[in-house]
Amino acid sequence: MMTKGIHQLLKLEEAGQFLLSIGLFNQLDYAWWLFPALILLPDLSMIGYLFGTKAGARLYNLFHHKLMAVVLLIAGFWWHYPWLALSGVILLGHSSMDRMLGYGLKYDDGFHHTHLGKIGKKDNPGAKA
Repeated sequence: MMTKGIHQLLKLEEAGQFLLSIGLFNQLDYAWWLFPALILLPDLSMIGYLFGTKAGARLYNLFHHKLMAVVLLIAGFWWHYPWLALSGVILLGHSSMDRMLGYGLKYDDGFHHTHLGKIGKKDNPGAKA
C-alpha cells in the first residue's frame, strides 16, 4: 500500500517529467499546437486488447514505457531526425501524464491491474452491474 506522502511525491516527479517533455518539444521546430494534438496518440496502443489481455498489455506497455521514449528521443536528436525526437517527446509526455493520473504499466491479467495498483471502479459487492 502506497502512503499518501509517497503518492504525492511520485505525482510531483511525473509532473516534472511532463514539464521536461514540454521543454524538449520546445527545442524541436514544430508548431506549438502539435504537442496537444499528439499527446493522446499513444493510447491507440489499447487496440491490442482486442486480441486479448496479454497482447493488449504488451502493446500498451511498449508505447507507455519511458525507456522507449528516451531511446527514441536520443536517437532523434543524435541522428537529426526531428520526427523521431518528436515521437520520444510525445511518449515521455504521455506516459508522465498517465502516471500523474494513476495509470501505470499493465499486467497481462487485465487492463485495470497496473504497476501503480488497481484503476477504475472500486469493488462494490452491493452495486448493480
